[in-house]
Amino acid sequence: MRLLIVDPQGAALDIAHRAKAHGHQVKHLIRDTPKTEHIGKGMIDVIRDGSLYYRWADLIFLADNTRWLHDLSPLQGDIPIVGPSPEMAAWELDRSAGQDVLKKHGIATIPSFEFSNYDKAIAHVKKHPIRWVSKPSGDADKALSYCSNSAADMVYMLEKWKRSGKQRQFILQEFIPGIEMAVGAWFGPHGWATPWLENWEFKKLMDGDKGVATGEQGTVVRHVSRSKLAKKVLEPLEETLIREKYIGYIDVNCIIDSRGIAWPLEFTVRPGWPTLNIQQELHEGDPVEWLMMLAAGKEPPVIENKVAIGVVVSIPDYPYSHLTRKEVIGAPIYGLENPRLLPHVHFCEVMTGEAPHDCEGKIVAKPCHVTAGDYVLVMSAVGDTVYEAKQTAYRRLKRISLPSSPMYRTDIGDRLAKQLPELQKHGYANGMVFSDTQHPA
Repeated sequence: MRLLIVDPQGAALDIAHRAKAHGHQVKHLIRDTPKTEHIGKGMIDVIRDGSLYYRWADLIFLADNTRWLHDLSPLQGDIPIVGPSPEMAAWELDRSAGQDVLKKHGIATIPSFEFSNYDKAIAHVKKHPIRWVSKPSGDADKALSYCSNSAADMVYMLEKWKRSGKQRQFILQEFIPGIEMAVGAWFGPHGWATPWLENWEFKKLMDGDKGVATGEQGTVVRHVSRSKLAKKVLEPLEETLIREKYIGYIDVNCIIDSRGIAWPLEFTVRPGWPTLNIQQELHEGDPVEWLMMLAAGKEPPVIENKVAIGVVVSIPDYPYSHLTRKEVIGAPIYGLENPRLLPHVHFCEVMTGEAPHDCEGKIVAKPCHVTAGDYVLVMSAVGDTVYEAKQTAYRRLKRISLPSSPMYRTDIGDRLAKQLPELQKHGYANGMVFSDTQHPA
């Protein structure tokens, strides 16, 4: 099968690599930027202009929702496309539009206010001195999201962004204390096509949720046939999604407050990264055939009620290498020779290169996988409990090494030891177990 992956950020190398391993012809469309120029070299057929391949493909997979969507809109109905239209992408990229969609479907939302002027935002916070959360709107760096500790903290950050001279569209949302939990599913032409995917993201760089927000350092996921959160925030959208002819993954991230009320924060109308990498532990069969089944209106097979976990591995100066110009290209990834390990390794910013290896007491240069950026790979595992999946993932991580000071959080999944009982008191995450003894690692 001929697969075209439309992927401006170069996030979908893992899917491209797996598709090629299953014998498919793959063209991987990635923007040509200093950050992405090396991703996939020697591993996959990377292209920079997709126009020659739009009608070549048997299936088009959109890994992102920020570019080339208008180019693909005329193909809708002619070629199977898994991914959003420009109109559907707006649910995620335009925060206010996403909130309006929720409201129109009877889903309660957190009070929020849209700004493109820092002075007006500062004045609003000073007039309403409560705790606020800032969320970027449009095609913006997701790391610009900021959860303040106080109104004064928020004013300081707004003044800092103003001094930087960068204009940004953003919303301010009232801070709601609670537990963050998301739910998503794959949607086909006739409705929801997979069981619900409940998931918990770990967004900060360091253990204990310290440090900068990076987008995601690891995630815990599981497929379930019944989900209270999905019933609240996803099921009401079904008729609209059918009408919009959406085919792909959609997710709503929420805060569950102390009363058990779910407050939706934002949509993801595309595959999540590294969430889709981790989902490969729970998707059965050939990944291209899986996506084609979805596009054809069938229910692609998934594993239910197992817990999958993924841990992001990076190298310095992640997440700021593009600013510090730290050399992040060409560091060898050792330890990938074991064929039993490779299915659980999800390449992110990687390419084929050459590096020194110890061969029978001699150091020789050999072809191998090397880094193509600072966001290197995701290691995944699956288990009956969060603890079992976590232990397996970290055991696998010990089998690989990089000479460039690799970094990863060591506590992915741990906070669920306390959070799952709290969620389950309100009927969420039913049946999910942290460990057989329910003690944190």
